[in-house]
Amino acid sequence: MGLFDDAVPGGNITKPLMVALGALLVGKLISGGSAPAEAPVPQPSGAAPQGGVWGSGLGGLLDKLTNAGHGSTVSSWLGSGQNQPIQPTQLQSALGQTTIADLARHAGISEQELLAQLSQSLPGVVDKLTPNGRVPSPTEIQSVWNRA
Repeated sequence: MGLFDDAVPGGNITKPLMVALGALLVGKLISGGSAPAEAPVPQPSGAAPQGGVWGSGLGGLLDKLTNAGHGSTVSSWLGSGQNQPIQPTQLQSALGQTTIADLARHAGISEQELLAQLSQSLPGVVDKLTPNGRVPSPTEIQSVWNRA
């Protein structure tokens, strides 16, 4: 993926993880509404996941994590300095089983693999997307994603 190589341990993001991260960060799998029409997500062959979990992008993701008790972890990703890790079980609890299941199905990987990869990559990717602690809009993230 180039742009995010230094944001992810091991230096690369797999295609399934790209699909899942795009869905989360551009606004496709967090809250209850529809994703904006101008924010398509890279998709594997087949239809998008069904259900009522489409939503609010990076801001919504960070809010969900903060509201689940991981505010200091999220703050470390937004600020300067070292990013605090997040455990797969913490992500699962914060995002909810339905979102995790939909993301895994959408990405074509198991829930356990999705959670393991997200927990490793999310801190660095969020850090990279939020220079100076500013959370970009879904449209801005989509623009970055399209260049990557």
